[in-house]
Amino acid sequence: MRYDLVIFDNDGVLVDSEPISNRLLAAYLTELGHRTTYEDSIRDYMGSAMHRVHDLVLERTGQRLPDDFDDVFHARVFAAFARELKPVTGVVDVLEKLSADGVPYCVASSGSHERIRVGHRTTGLDRWFADDRIFSSQDVGRGKPAPDLFLYAAERMGVAPERCVVVEDSPLGVQAAVAAHMDVYGFTAMTPGDRLTGATRLFASMGELPDLLIRPRS
Repeated sequence: MRYDLVIFDNDGVLVDSEPISNRLLAAYLTELGHRTTYEDSIRDYMGSAMHRVHDLVLERTGQRLPDDFDDVFHARVFAAFARELKPVTGVVDVLEKLSADGVPYCVASSGSHERIRVGHRTTGLDRWFADDRIFSSQDVGRGKPAPDLFLYAAERMGVAPERCVVVEDSPLGVQAAVAAHMDVYGFTAMTPGDRLTGATRLFASMGELPDLLIRPRS
């Protein structure tokens, strides 16, 4: 018994972007006077949409980030992607197996459509993801940890939530999948397993994932 749909997070699951983007986010916030370490950025913002950065800074400091914050940040990220970004080790093998086995899959990311596509073009993953397999928090009213994005992806792909499995590496993403009543496998390459509370299973290497995608019998 297989799942009818595999929903991948993007950053940290398909593309190895989290070290790059969190390093740059911490540096930019610090440059603007909001001292932030790399570890702070991972803890507070990993897996979230950009509005969370604005909301937390405003809540904590009473100050708004500049109007061009997102544009400047993404320009820095995309420049770094061109130099450094690679696919997550082993994920191409997973995509090849899913395709060979005829298992539907898609990506549902807190990142913008532009960020997803830039990352995929840079790493060569664009061959695996046509436009109708790409879903962004831009498509829904609320990003993770709300379940909206995963439910939207399932609806567009024509699969009931209980027949979906989500592959996530952030606490916010795991929370969103649980709220959507989907199984979720927590990838622990960057996030300790004890922070992925609620995950159906944990795994540390993409080489483990294909076997996990065999849905256990109830």
